[in-house]
Amino acid sequence: MILFACDLDNTLLYSYRRNIGAVKRCVEVYQNREISFVTEKTHALLREARRHTCVVPVTTRTEEQYARIDFGMEAFPCALTCNGGVLLLDGAEDASWYAQSLALVEESRDALAVGEDLMRQDKNRNFEVRNIRGLFLFTKSEKPLASARMLKRELRTERADVFTNGAKVYLVPRNLNKGTALMRLRKRLGPDLVIAAGDSVFDVPMLCEADVALAPAELKQQAGCPEFTRFMPGREVFSEELLSFVLNCAASKKISDIAKVNEKITDK
Repeated sequence: MILFACDLDNTLLYSYRRNIGAVKRCVEVYQNREISFVTEKTHALLREARRHTCVVPVTTRTEEQYARIDFGMEAFPCALTCNGGVLLLDGAEDASWYAQSLALVEESRDALAVGEDLMRQDKNRNFEVRNIRGLFLFTKSEKPLASARMLKRELRTERADVFTNGAKVYLVPRNLNKGTALMRLRKRLGPDLVIAAGDSVFDVPMLCEADVALAPAELKQQAGCPEFTRFMPGREVFSEELLSFVLNCAASKKISDIAKVNEKITDK
């Protein structure tokens, strides 16, 4: 079995603000507004990829946010939400997985408590501070980089990481990342090969845990990307390029053939 762990936002689907061409379909509606889209080619390739691999969405979205997405095909039997802290099997939460996630972040509990107070006091904050299932913190800021610098300066801890994504600011325990989640899922499912794709700093740990890692060219500058990462050329929408690559991998009759592809990437 080939396990394909894939980020969602800006990897498979895109905000209405992003120009992905006119031939597209809506996959997410929020408050009666169409907010996320995929290209029609992505939709067709994703349907094909599901025939040949076990596609597992891996996202920082909460279960509620994830549930808004409708690709117009059968739901994924397995998905990781809340940055890997919550596992959904056939749409139902796996209680044991969540309990294990809470145990993983226990050592970061004090850092989260202090960080939550700092976030609430931040004058640049323009959104509520959300504690996501006791796993990590999230808010928005008018000056996200300044807010992130403040958190790093005041917290002085190695047990939690501060991230920004646009106006969003996150405080996430070190042990709660997509890489740890993928490692846990790999042990549970025992796939022959793991392919991972993502576009942001949140996805780097997941790329490191995969056998084949796919990312857009813009992520080349991100520290920590594994040497074997295959950066897509950018001639098409990232989702189209990565899914085409996944299908090429799946077409290999032997896992050893894919290993050779990986070696060639590393040599480059």
